[in-house]
Amino acid sequence: MARFLIVEARFYGHLNDMLVEGATNALKAAGHEVEIITVPGALEIPGAIALAVESDRYDGFVAIGVVIRGETYHFEIVAGESARAIMALTMDGIAIGNGILTVENEDQALVRADPAQKDKGGEAAKAALAMYELQQKFAN
Repeated sequence: MARFLIVEARFYGHLNDMLVEGATNALKAAGHEVEIITVPGALEIPGAIALAVESDRYDGFVAIGVVIRGETYHFEIVAGESARAIMALTMDGIAIGNGILTVENEDQALVRADPAQKDKGGEAAKAALAMYELQQKFAN
């Protein structure tokens, strides 16, 4: 049994609840422990994961958040930089599933977040599980 940390950017609570539910269900169905922490926004997720890695308490991570396009360039910065930083962590061998939704509107987010529809939280958890399993394979 491995221990996974879900790092949630709690900006859109109702959407995050669905994403976290999907991720938690997938991790528990695979027989693993789950802990959840909350950070202010998507840009803080990679930093929180980096801090958690230093603690050596977790085997894998799931990034959860929602970024909805607005009227300014801020969307591109948040979407791009959070994805870039998560990718940099994965290149260091950290098992992470990226469940940060980057969408045009709330309707798109609802469909993707809902575990009964696209279940992107569950998909992110399954990606983290796959990367964890690869770590175990290459460690032996």
